[in-house]
Amino acid sequence: MFLVYVLKSEKDGRLYKGYCENMELRLNEHNGGRVTSTRGYRPWKVVYTERFATEREALVREKYLKSGSGREFLKSLELE
Repeated sequence: MFLVYVLKSEKDGRLYKGYCENMELRLNEHNGGRVTSTRGYRPWKVVYTERFATEREALVREKYLKSGSGREFLKSLELE
């Protein structure tokens, strides 16, 4: 099982999109400063997730969420 997730920085409100198999472990990596691209914007909280059976499906969805259309979709959810 793979999860596509969206994190929100509690520091400045920016969103980060990714995918993983273990959300608890991945969130700990982000908040522990072990992910270079998110280190300066800690702490992070999970604001959205979707489950997928295969890594390929998760990767395609992550790529969509990072696109203009995907950003509009996330904006429509009003993630707080």
